[in-house]
Amino acid sequence: MKIKKGIPLIDQHDKHYMYGGKFGGNFIPETLKKPIDELTLLFAKLRKSQNFLKARDYYFKNYVGSPTPFIKLENLTNQLGGAQIYAKVVSEANGGAHKIYNATVHCLIAKEAGKKLIVGDTGAGYAGKMLSMAAKKFGLKCKIFMGVKDIKRQRPNVESIKKNGAVIVPVTTGSQTLVDAVSECMRYWVSNCDTTHMCVGSTVGPNIFVKICAWSTAQISRELIKQVKEEFGRIPKKLKLLNCVGGGSSAMGFWNEFMDTNAELVGIEAGGPKNSKLHAAPLSNGSKIGILHGAAQYVVQNYEGQISSTSSISAGLDYPGISPLHCFLKDTKRAKYTSATDEEALNAYKLVSKLENISPSLEPSHAFAEAIRIAPRLNSSNIIIVNSCGDSLKDKDIIKSRLGQYVR
Repeated sequence: MKIKKGIPLIDQHDKHYMYGGKFGGNFIPETLKKPIDELTLLFAKLRKSQNFLKARDYYFKNYVGSPTPFIKLENLTNQLGGAQIYAKVVSEANGGAHKIYNATVHCLIAKEAGKKLIVGDTGAGYAGKMLSMAAKKFGLKCKIFMGVKDIKRQRPNVESIKKNGAVIVPVTTGSQTLVDAVSECMRYWVSNCDTTHMCVGSTVGPNIFVKICAWSTAQISRELIKQVKEEFGRIPKKLKLLNCVGGGSSAMGFWNEFMDTNAELVGIEAGGPKNSKLHAAPLSNGSKIGILHGAAQYVVQNYEGQISSTSSISAGLDYPGISPLHCFLKDTKRAKYTSATDEEALNAYKLVSKLENISPSLEPSHAFAEAIRIAPRLNSSNIIIVNSCGDSLKDKDIIKSRLGQYVR
């Protein structure tokens, strides 16, 4: 099993939509087969449509705000010594996070399919916020499924979703977090698929949703590879691309154009509270393969194969599974995965926001924690780029509670 060069990663599955014969697939009820098949055929057509591609690029530029900045973190580099540290500031996109790419594409697809209602899941609130924004932009009605626990801890994004005219459906089942929001959203779509389009907020779920999301966020690396070549004249020999990983959408977008290069891809999962057994890091904690939300993947589970509880200060990373694409990248050793604790993420946020003119959310703060950990061990010929994929506005209450300060 290995990555094939020259072929988009999202297309490297077999006829059963399995990557490496082990991950992904469509483990869905019979009632979902028809809408999944229809969406799969429609997306295959739209990917080849010049009109659709023109529309995508137009809205990415004029609505999303592409390209987002690529900057050197001079102060952080000088403070740590060692490697040179850069950031792709995707949080400068409209709405403050990478989720806007996927939301925009899904709304364009919904319009093509003649659907007037779009539904989606959210954990950190960014996927929900962006989908509500895009739905408003394209004249679609919108429902967002969100766990009650996340509604409480991500209040700023909840308020934004409501202001955009979307209906929030509180999810009270299970852990009342992202995993249950995805489940409830899928249940709703089963009963309303004739009139409703579903947007899965990350690269998880049945294969078509994995593909649409990764295809959408690939805009990040299309921009970045040009920016890197402009900065260095080439792709540096010692290049590390660091990205937080929950469901895995921002990392897939950040890495996509670098798959056939020598760049080192490093994913940082949510290690959870220090000195706790709870985490949301299946790839870096030896989790076994299980089925979650219609796809085979590494998933946090107990000895009976039941989904286990997870914990992370970051709502966007608090998910027991992981994209089948990341499972594939791990097994082929194209990417490596580690984790950062809640405390390490908070300390990273504190240092980065103090030294630099960016204020990352708690999700990318996990990736910054890894940069802070490894940079001093390397020399200046090493280039580290962190995807600062979300701003900290949504986390201001958590940050104030834990650090005694508001985001600046």
